[in-house]
Amino acid sequence: MVSVRVPATIANWGPAFDALGVAVTVYNTVQAQASPSPSVYVGGYGAETLPVDSSNLVYRAAAAVAQRAGRRANFSVRCHNTIPPGRGLGSSAAAIVGGAVAANEVLGRPLGRDDLLDLVWRLEGHPDNVAPALLGGAVLTVVTDDGLRWTRIVPSWDVALVVAVPEFAVATERARAVLPTHVPFADAVANVSRSVWLVTAMLTGRPELLATAMEDRLHQPYRRSLVPGMQEAFTAALRAGAYAAALCGSGPSVLAVAPAAKVDEVGHTLVDAFQTAGHQATYLQVSVDERGATVIE
Repeated sequence: MVSVRVPATIANWGPAFDALGVAVTVYNTVQAQASPSPSVYVGGYGAETLPVDSSNLVYRAAAAVAQRAGRRANFSVRCHNTIPPGRGLGSSAAAIVGGAVAANEVLGRPLGRDDLLDLVWRLEGHPDNVAPALLGGAVLTVVTDDGLRWTRIVPSWDVALVVAVPEFAVATERARAVLPTHVPFADAVANVSRSVWLVTAMLTGRPELLATAMEDRLHQPYRRSLVPGMQEAFTAALRAGAYAAALCGSGPSVLAVAPAAKVDEVGHTLVDAFQTAGHQATYLQVSVDERGATVIE
């Protein structure tokens, strides 16, 4: 049986909407082997709610690999999920990447890295979470007429990443539905300039740039109504010493980038902000995962 570990991912980082995702150290594990008929087991998050047949997203990704490779194959799949679903931490991306990588290993690696990336982003619909889940690090993606272009970097800064995870979920479809079809020109320019600063901060190790670099006008203001306590959490994190804060993906989890000495103070203030808004939350410290989806020996 093949075992694959897949990291959670945080997309957007404020202004880099649908363009940047970072793999972080929370993991799902997928085990797979060839089987006479489809079989799925789910443990951890989703054990009581996710399908345990061929409609399961992990299994669908595995089946898509077999189809692209021109193989007739069924799989037995076991999933252990520690990435909470619906919290902006790339749980669906981890499911797709885990199923695809595991099936590719079972079949003897008929697909190379680029073929796998092309398959998983098309299954997901956008690449900003699946790319870092597969490749690790921070991945910048651009969808062109010729397909997906990407580049991978590993941030060089000395910072802590603090993630507050509230008790409630926000479906990605709902978070996208609240976005406008047109935005003011000034808002687009603001996000372009801040995205450049964000990448600069990552590459040069200058976290002091983040207070400006992680500001956003394209998605977070429109999603505020879906995430009670969001703006209060941002403000509280800055007051507690964080460099900057932003939604994780489409939310509702909140990311704060902070000095290592401020982790607990920032984490508690994020949790308090959500509690003041009427929702329980927990916080965790994560770091950048540099390996992406990994076959466990």
